[in-house]
Parts: sequence; C-alpha cells; structure tokens
Amino acid sequence: MDWTNWKHITKLDPDRPISKETVKAVAESGTDAIIVSGTQNITSPKIAKLIEMLKEYKIPKVLEPVHPSLIKYEPFDSVFVPTVINSNELLFTIGIHRDWVKNYEVKWEKIVPEAYIVLNPNSAVGRLTKVKAIGLEETVAYAICAERYFGFPIVYIECSGMYGNPETVRAVGEKLEKATLFYGGGIDSGEKATEMKKYADAIIVGNVLYEKGIDKYLETIVE
Repeated sequence: MDWTNWKHITKLDPDRPISKETVKAVAESGTDAIIVSGTQNITSPKIAKLIEMLKEYKIPKVLEPVHPSLIKYEPFDSVFVPTVINSNELLFTIGIHRDWVKNYEVKWEKIVPEAYIVLNPNSAVGRLTKVKAIGLEETVAYAICAERYFGFPIVYIECSGMYGNPETVRAVGEKLEKATLFYGGGIDSGEKATEMKKYADAIIVGNVLYEKGIDKYLETIVE
C-alpha cells in the first residue's frame, strides 16, 4: 500500500452516525483511502461497527487511534499514529506512545508515524492536546523539525473545524524534502479542495460528509 501517492483521503469518525449507503458512496467515490479516526467518545464497539460497514470494500483502510487500547491491526492496512508535536502536554508527544510500547502489542510493520501540527486551538483535538495558536514561521519550523530532526514520514497540518491558510500550507510544502504533507480542515467545496491540493500532497476531508452531505463531499474529489 503506497500511501505516498494518495491525493484525497476520507476520515470517518466512529462517534458520528453514518448510513451503509453513505459508506458505500464514499468507498466508491474515487477517494484514495479511508482513515477511521476520531477524538471524542471513541470506543472499540463503535470502531467495530464502522469496520463492519467497510469490510466488503477493497479501498485502503487506515486506523488512526486516539489511544493505544483502541488499536486493531485487522482489517486495517496500516495504523497511522499521530504525535502532536506542537502540544504543550508531553502525553501527546511521547507519553501515550511510550505507554503503548510498554503495555500493548505493537506490529511495527503496520505503523506509520504522523507529525501533527494542530493550528486550531479551539477544535476538539486542539483542546485535548492543549495547543496554542502559532504563526506561519513557527509552523514551518515545527515541520522542518518533524522531517529533518525526528524523521517523520508524514507532516500533517490539522486545522480541524476551520479552513486554514493556504499560504501556510504552501510555505510548509516548500520546505519539506522527503516527508509527505497532509492537510485537513474545513474542506467543504471543490474550490477549497482545488486550492489546498496545490500545496499539500494529500487533502483530508471528513466533516463535510456529516455536515453537508454526500453531494458536497463528492465535490471535494477533484483532479
């Protein structure tokens, strides 16, 4: 599974209701992969319910766990593990990861580390990880550290709950040499998808599906 070539990724949240018909439409939409991910009220039964809906589709499936106790290696192709590198809590930069290695089985061949840079402090993930607002230069500096100092294969600009500044994504993309740049947040139209695809290697969409429906979601799948 070569995730480095993905251009459009869909996030499905186990805590948000979705019909089998919508899951089918997503799986057959042309999106490159589905990430099962959420921040609040995520449980193993909710993940299992979503897995059941997805199991018949051959589209690449990735789990992005909020806690190691929720990790399931099957039927997922990969497990993308986030590290919020601009968090002010050690728990979200190394603490959870240390406990995971110490207390749970780790199938390293399935693990892909992600360096999250969360730019919306008021989002659920921003509040959970206690990030503060940062500007363009600091965002770029975090991205460079993630790639060149820590060796993350993915740098993820996360603006969950709002549409970010394309110039910030552009500036980060211009500095990265090897890491794949993901962008997620506020993409709810073809115009925004087209704009962010100019600068990010892959765009992540999800909220539009739950808030505006399948037709607006399909608009985000652009060439």
